[in-house]
Amino acid sequence: MAATPPSASPLFLRESEVRRGIELLYFGYSNLTRAADQGLAAQGLGRAHHRVLYFVARQPDLTVSQLLGLLAITKQSLGRVLTELADRQLVEVRTGDRDRRQRLLRLTPAGRALEADLFDRLRTKLSAAYTSAGQNAVGGFWSVLEGLIPDDDKTRLAGLKD
Repeated sequence: MAATPPSASPLFLRESEVRRGIELLYFGYSNLTRAADQGLAAQGLGRAHHRVLYFVARQPDLTVSQLLGLLAITKQSLGRVLTELADRQLVEVRTGDRDRRQRLLRLTPAGRALEADLFDRLRTKLSAAYTSAGQNAVGGFWSVLEGLIPDDDKTRLAGLKD
């Protein structure tokens, strides 16, 4: 049976309540990402590589331009990460069928295997937290996180839903 989640104070907009939320986000995210860090370190990769693997796995044939929009990083930063992933034969970069200027991204079999391993590590942590919190709390958590996303980025999120 799921534990009863602690309820927020009716004064949830006070500074102490907001700071508590920031701290929970920080420590929760840090712990979650550390679950994948060991698998990344074994490959000599970092979190930037993981983000690329994750989003390319979610949308095979994602364009470089679309990925830049999702990650909100510079072309130079993405170029370095993509070059390394391609050199390690984890990501395949190919020319678009309709527009030869497009560069389409797809994980190789080795890239899919690595991303699946990293995802399993994250799923284990997040599933345990979800189970502990219960369905209603998970829905509330999602609502809060979605509230942090600017409206113009919500269309990108919608494109990732199963």
